Amino acid sequence: MLTLYYSPRTRSSRIIRLIDELGIWNEVDIRIVSVTRSDGSGGPDPQNPHPDGKVPLLVHDGVEIWESNAIILYLTDMFPNAGMGPVPGDPQRGRYLSWLAWYGNVVEPVVVFGVAQLSHPVLDATFRGVPEMTARLAGALEGAPFLMGESFTAADLLVASAFTWSPDAAPDNPAIKAWIGRCEARPSARRMAEFDMKHLERGGAT
Repeated sequence: MLTLYYSPRTRSSRIIRLIDELGIWNEVDIRIVSVTRSDGSGGPDPQNPHPDGKVPLLVHDGVEIWESNAIILYLTDMFPNAGMGPVPGDPQRGRYLSWLAWYGNVVEPVVVFGVAQLSHPVLDATFRGVPEMTARLAGALEGAPFLMGESFTAADLLVASAFTWSPDAAPDNPAIKAWIGRCEARPSARRMAEFDMKHLERGGAT
């Protein structure tokens, strides 16, 4: 049994989108929990087993998987027929793993520091900055519509989510903006937004 702990309009929304892309709605028990939000609303939910009270958290047969990139890798390996990520043994596997790790190690810190207006040489040296992040993405998208080439994968879903969540953080680069547009044009983006809205209307986030 797969159980996802989720709260609308949080990082866990992208796991809802992945569920849609994988076509596994009937395979996952989605449980809505409250979380502490950046505006001070909400709060910890005793029904949420995440060690930090956050979302997403995936539980499979009693085993907890946390962090979005770990959950994404776990699900794309578990349901390989959807083609959302190269499986072990695929020559492109390492590239896929690198994009998933790069999101957590580079993209999210750079975006969060930018939103918080934090700047320091140690941060730039450790996590890189906006120019380096932009150059890496733009280089990957030269001559290819998606990060892994011709096909949309969970790597695109994850990395692009930072810029759809914080549009002002999206690099001012034509290739990157076109890529974000292609990612957001997929039906899963609309269905994720509808799912979030439905559960917000029901008071799913408190």
